[in-house]
Amino acid sequence: MAPSTTHLSWLARAIRGSVLWYYNRQGWTAVNANPDLRKCVVIAAPHTSNWDFVFFLGAAITLDIPLSFMGKKSLFRWPFGKAMRELGGVAVDRSASQNYVQTIAAEFANRDEFMLTIAPEGTRSAVARWKTGFYHIAMQAKVPLVIGMMDYAHKRVGLAEAFWPTGDYAKDMEKVLAFYQTTTPKNPRQGSVDFGQI
Repeated sequence: MAPSTTHLSWLARAIRGSVLWYYNRQGWTAVNANPDLRKCVVIAAPHTSNWDFVFFLGAAITLDIPLSFMGKKSLFRWPFGKAMRELGGVAVDRSASQNYVQTIAAEFANRDEFMLTIAPEGTRSAVARWKTGFYHIAMQAKVPLVIGMMDYAHKRVGLAEAFWPTGDYAKDMEKVLAFYQTTTPKNPRQGSVDFGQI
């Protein structure tokens, strides 16, 4: 049975309904390798298209996964602010970048469920290296990392393997790279191959 949406505003219900309607007609298979996990940082990569968000949200609704995502503070102004928060949005003040990791990590302690989705590339365009904030957040919040799945070749989307960050970023990213080498993003030429330095 689908979860009730009566508590949502009309705008959030409209967005959610439209996303799910379109998602269900595109032939995707939703996957969740961690059905009992409710606190984690989800690595959303490679992020090469706006469609990534649509299909990932559609899968989350289908699987009844309470995914959250970060957005710049300006996106949470009236009239969209309430709907953005109801759909899992977390406003981030980018002008306060020094406290960004600490602020988000602290949010995990304040919630019973918090599955935060982060696109390490930070943009749909090709980038030389991943931003490493997602890793620092997981380390500070003491939560596992989950490899987000977005494979356009096989139309599989959702959550793959979960693992605990060890503090050795390069070694931890080896398993992430190995997984993403088996998937196909929407725009392969825009996918990153260098995870950066920590």
